[in-house]
Amino acid sequence: MKRLTLFLATSLLMIGQAFSQGLSSQTKQKTVKSDYLTFTLSDQVTKQNVQYKNRYGITIAAHLYTPKNMDAAKKYPAVVIGTPYGGVKEQGAGIYAQNMAEQGFIALAIDESYNGESGGEPRHVSSPDVFVEDFSAGVDFLGTRPFVDRAKIGAIGICGSGGFALKAAQIDHRIKAVATTSMYDMSGVMRNGWMNSMTAEQRNTTLDQLAEQRWKDVDNGTPELTLSFPGEPVTTIPAGLDPIASEFFEYYGMKRGHHPNSIGAFTKTSSLAFMNFPLLNYIETISPRPVLFVIGENAHSRYFSEDAYKQAAEPKELYIVPKARHIDLYDRTDMIPFDKLTSFFTKYLKDTKLKEKVSLVGGTNK
Repeated sequence: MKRLTLFLATSLLMIGQAFSQGLSSQTKQKTVKSDYLTFTLSDQVTKQNVQYKNRYGITIAAHLYTPKNMDAAKKYPAVVIGTPYGGVKEQGAGIYAQNMAEQGFIALAIDESYNGESGGEPRHVSSPDVFVEDFSAGVDFLGTRPFVDRAKIGAIGICGSGGFALKAAQIDHRIKAVATTSMYDMSGVMRNGWMNSMTAEQRNTTLDQLAEQRWKDVDNGTPELTLSFPGEPVTTIPAGLDPIASEFFEYYGMKRGHHPNSIGAFTKTSSLAFMNFPLLNYIETISPRPVLFVIGENAHSRYFSEDAYKQAAEPKELYIVPKARHIDLYDRTDMIPFDKLTSFFTKYLKDTKLKEKVSLVGGTNK
């Protein structure tokens, strides 16, 4: 448990330490310009590569998915979709965007700043503030499309971006509804450890280590990255991994979800910002706009959504997917409840006044 606590407390830094057998240390990673998707592009949608700037001036790369036969003279509801933590738009976010576009939404799958094909230096910084801004910048972009109804824009966050989507909605009232799947509270787990088990002594030890890392980075002139996933997909999971690290490796390190732009590494000192930047401290202020939390029945991460659900104000819903693990809600289209997501956004992006406050308890076993 101590190893697992430390592993999650510093996020992907500890993932790298956990499976050092299968990964390599890198101080610089080249972004691959590629149209490769980890899924098959649907013939019912159109995908367009787009770029725009967030309020920090960083260029965001995204894929805009639209229904194949949409009438550009009409206005449609839209959603901005973030990636799993360490992922890119060509993976899970693209799967969500494609499926939402098939249901008649305009959907934007983004690469967060400093990662994937988006701009920002140094590469592979993880910043809660900037990643939250990336959702609002996505709203900016969608709202300037002539075929998007500005009053009907929502957000979907997967894994770590679930926390970023919720944080954005706390202050950006243009986000009329927000859904998360397999949500991770990255700031909470980095500051407080797995299931809030980190002691003050452990936290201070981590902060001491990160302080020394800052000295190393400034002396070297470049930030050091955590260990990364293999550059090419492998066929087996390295021996000796704990169950959570094994699950992430199954997706990112193997053919299932491997993408050359999704290396799973961040600058080591990125953890400092998360330990000082709580993501969910004002979650109740999203109300009266609705929140949908989707979790897998067997997900190791389900406690994040269960805790956030308790903190959120109504209208809110907790939807449990039977037999699903954490990563199954990245890409398993037979398990991801797109019908639920569609009905949620159809309902709440239709009535943007949200006068009604109702208690919602969703899912099949809750």
